[in-house]
Order: sequence, then structure tokens, then C-alpha cells
Amino acid sequence: MNLQEACTYAAFIGLVGVVVDLLVRRLSGNKLPHPPGPPRLPIIGNLRDMPWDLAWEKYHAWCKEYNTDILELNILGKSIVVLDTIEAVNELLDKRSAIYSNRPRMPMVTELMGWDFNIGTMPYGPDWRAHRRIFEQSFNASSAHQFEPTEVASSRKLLRNLLQDPKGFMSHVRHYAGSTILSITYGIEIRPKDDPYIKLSEDGIQPVLQAVVPGRYLVDIFPVLKHVPDWMPFATFKRVARETRELSKRMAEVPYQVTKRAMACALSLQATGTFTPSFVSSRLQALDESKDTSDQERLVRNAAATMYSSGSDNTVSTILGFFLAVLSNPEAQAKAQKEIDSVIANGELPTFEDRDSLPYVTALVTEVLRWCLSSPLGGPHVLQEDDVYNGYRLKAGSMVFANIWAIFHNEATYPDPFTFKPERFLKKGKFEPVQEISTVFGFGRR
Repeated sequence: MNLQEACTYAAFIGLVGVVVDLLVRRLSGNKLPHPPGPPRLPIIGNLRDMPWDLAWEKYHAWCKEYNTDILELNILGKSIVVLDTIEAVNELLDKRSAIYSNRPRMPMVTELMGWDFNIGTMPYGPDWRAHRRIFEQSFNASSAHQFEPTEVASSRKLLRNLLQDPKGFMSHVRHYAGSTILSITYGIEIRPKDDPYIKLSEDGIQPVLQAVVPGRYLVDIFPVLKHVPDWMPFATFKRVARETRELSKRMAEVPYQVTKRAMACALSLQATGTFTPSFVSSRLQALDESKDTSDQERLVRNAAATMYSSGSDNTVSTILGFFLAVLSNPEAQAKAQKEIDSVIANGELPTFEDRDSLPYVTALVTEVLRWCLSSPLGGPHVLQEDDVYNGYRLKAGSMVFANIWAIFHNEATYPDPFTFKPERFLKKGKFEPVQEISTVFGFGRR
């Protein structure tokens, strides 16, 4: 047997081994039990058991009751899997992300309301990867620093507004979040009050936030309903979708076209024309003119609209969580203020460059992320093929959630988890984050 024949033989044996392994896993997987969960009724399954408020706490309670780190419920034949520990999340959503990165089909949001532009609801595939690449080019570790001056300037405005009108803190925080996102994304400076871009975003997002609640619209359970005529008595959802779809189009197009016009105007004026650098302007300047630019522009517009439509809500939740934390724990606020006073010159304010000199402040911000989660269950993932975990069979098509709240209230990792305690992220006076803290921003390829 010569070398070429030996290599061919080895490759053939290896391929046979892989096929046999897959067959064994598939056949044995069919005999394995499903993850534990509450008893089901015929047809409707666990529909009556579904918690609509504080669902993450109920899921965690069930996991403790059944002594499991993975829970399964069945709603009208659809499987919902909840992962309750960081170990389960890392194994499935990170290590096996190739089969756990899809999103569930949401006819109401993506097909009827027009949110197919949003990378967060986009199905996993080539188009999603192309959009993700756009984000990675502008928001990797080395490139993200370019937006820090904008963030600092916006935070200064927020502090000034809070000082001048503390009772209006809610509107100040929303203005801060919106102005930061619009400036970074489009280079747009918004009005101090009653800004049309903020109103457009809030009007467009509210019906979508209601629509993503599981079971809110029957069309998500029975997609065929999307074809019923608008005039039918039970087709109210079609009218809601039509109005939201128009807002979605405007959210994606209006600020994007404003930036394009500003760039065109600046170029026409040449030396005297200027425009504010932004995510959109930098990506448009980087278009490959040797290829079709229309699809490249579509990617930029959609990525920008994703930031515009999704970025401000989490920011608002986190800042309000910070207010709650320091007002409820004045001793933590006093320690943070003392550290700032010892490091920052009198009359100055901290910047990104001071972060390493402010370990307690950094720990306090990290504890806010843990203690007051803006998204306790994260976004839903969909399993693309049958899988096996810890002796349990997981069906293709299952909707998979990570119970982030349970992870950050695990007493083994976070003793006394309901107490706000920045010191849990300090070791010998230095900031030392726990590895899973990054999970507040997502898992795997999502």
C-alpha cells in the first residue's frame, strides 16, 4: 500500500467513524428522557403553568424542585428549554453555538411589523453573519475607543440636567440614552426636549416590546393567520402590525438618509463642508466600490437601525438600576465618592482613562449589572437539530432560554445574592470580575 492509498484508507475509516458516531447518538438520543418539568396536560401541555410575571424566578424554583440545571416545558406542542446554570449555558450556547444560534420564527414582529432589519431577530445564516461582520468591524476592542468622547460628552450633559432638574431624572436618562445612540450611530445631535428621533424610536419600539411576549399574538403560534384579511373581526393584530410596519420603515430610513445627506453636502462643499463622524459615515466611506454597493448599504442601514431601535432601552434600565442601587445602599455610594475624591482632581470628573485607578467604582458598576438585570432571560435561541445534554434528549426546534437571573443569584458564586455588594468583585483592593459577568450581553455567536 503506497502513501496515497494509506491516506485515502485512513480518511475513509475516519468518515465511517463519524457517521457511526452520529447514528449512535441519534438512535440512543431517541431513547433518552426529556429534561424534567411540571406535569403536562393533553394538547395544551404546560400552557396553564406558564408564568407571565417574574418568569425567571418561577423557572429557577422549578429547577430546584426537580434538582436539575435544565428545564423543559411544552406549550401546544412546542418545547421551551430553560438553562439554569452557567455550566449548562457554556456547554450548549457557547461550545455548541453552531446549532444553538438560530432565532425562533416570530411572524408578528419580523414578517408583519417589519423588524426583519434587526439583527437580534434575524435567523442564523449568511445574511446574519454579514450583518454581524459589520458590527465587529466597528465595535471590536480596538475600534470601540473612537466613540468614547461621544459617551463622555453625553454623560456630562446628563449630569448637568440632573443637577438643574433632579425631579425630571426619568426624561433626562431617556434623553441621554437616545442622544448617545443617535450620535454614535448617525452623528445626529438631538434637541434638548421633544426630539422627533427619540419620539420615532419610542413609538416604534413599544408595540414590538409587547409583541415579543410569548403568547401575546396567536399568529406566532399559528403563522397561517397572517394571511387573514384585515377586515375580519379578530384581525386587530393586522392593523397594529400595519401601523408598526410604517414606523419600522421610518426608523430604518429617516436618520440614515439624514446622515447620507450630511455627507453628500460636506463633500460638495469640499474643504468647507463637515459632518459628524459616526458608525454610518465610517461604514459608508469603507464601501467597496468595485462591488455592488446597494447590498453593502443595506447591511449598513440595517445594522444602524438595529442600534437605533435596540440600544437605548437597555441603557435606560441599567442607569435606573444604578439609581435604585445607590439610593438603597448609601454606604456603597459613599465609598465610591470617597474613591473618586481621592483619585480625581478637585473640580474634575472621571473619564475612561481613570478606570484602572477606580477599582471600587468599577466593581459597583459591575454589581449593578448583576443585581439589576435589564434582560433576566436574554433572547430566545432555537435548537437546529436534535441534541443530548446530561443524559437528556433535546428536540430540534426547541426554544432555548438562558436564565441569567438564576446564574447571577447562584449562592455558590454570589453569596447573599440579593444584597447589593460591590466588594464581591474586589480581591485585595483590585477589581476582579467573575468570568460569567459578560453573559449579561449575550452568549455564543449571538
